[in-house]
Amino acid sequence: MSTYSDQSAVTVLGLGPMGRALAGAFLDAGLRTTVWNRTPGRDRELVARGAVGAGSAEEAVAASDLVVVCVVNYDAADSVLRRDAVTGALKGRTVVNLTADTPDRARDTASWAAAHGVRYLDGAIMTPTTTIGTPHAVFIHSGPEDLYQEHRPALAALGGTHTHLGEEIGRAAAYDIALLDIFWTSMAGYAHALAVAQAEGVTPRELAPFAQGIAAILPPIFGETAENVEAGVFPGDGNPITSAASTMAHIIHASEAHGIDASVMRATEGLARRVIGLGHGADDFSRVTDLLSRR
Repeated sequence: MSTYSDQSAVTVLGLGPMGRALAGAFLDAGLRTTVWNRTPGRDRELVARGAVGAGSAEEAVAASDLVVVCVVNYDAADSVLRRDAVTGALKGRTVVNLTADTPDRARDTASWAAAHGVRYLDGAIMTPTTTIGTPHAVFIHSGPEDLYQEHRPALAALGGTHTHLGEEIGRAAAYDIALLDIFWTSMAGYAHALAVAQAEGVTPRELAPFAQGIAAILPPIFGETAENVEAGVFPGDGNPITSAASTMAHIIHASEAHGIDASVMRATEGLARRVIGLGHGADDFSRVTDLLSRR
């Protein structure tokens, strides 16, 4: 157990837009909040609201049992946490790292923390800054269950839903990577669709309601696809991958006719053609998961 017991205090390291939102939510919940950022000046508004602006990272860490880190990546986190003075000040305290990076980096940081007597939870924020402190925020966490439960009341100040995904420390980052894969692939598709539509005289605002309609059909498809992939079946009765590949070819042709880069769709079509070439043309597009999962 930690030698520190003040559950009403929290330190936030990193005051980018998300870090400031986190610190603001802790302040609104009445927690004594200490803040620090490598670049000076970002704490002014928070200090005006009652936060304590620390002069150094080690001073910030020493102020609270719970230290929440939110910086751009684990390189940035390591450059702060693994300095000797900060590492020494962290001993016996809890770090909740809400910095986005890979599962392997989370595991490496957990090993470092254990070697230096630092209690460690990894996590990820799955919603934008505007949701922090509201019921719409979504957080995922992984690491020791007892440590999560100990700090759950303080973390609840951030609002929304908090889910503990298990004790394997890389699990939250694994979810985060997979979910961001969905998000950014989708956004790339939407950006490309807007460009193609505009080339054909359709404005983004005209397309948007129909794009939202396409998005609305995805949730049940996601659920069904997950069940099929887990079961190892890829029924293509409704829409075989041969049909999907034909549609992709139309998108590529229309895009390139307007001089619009179609490399993302070409890559997707390439995966579909590989599946067809392996003799699975009657299967659903989800067969691509099986192709990608081969070692």
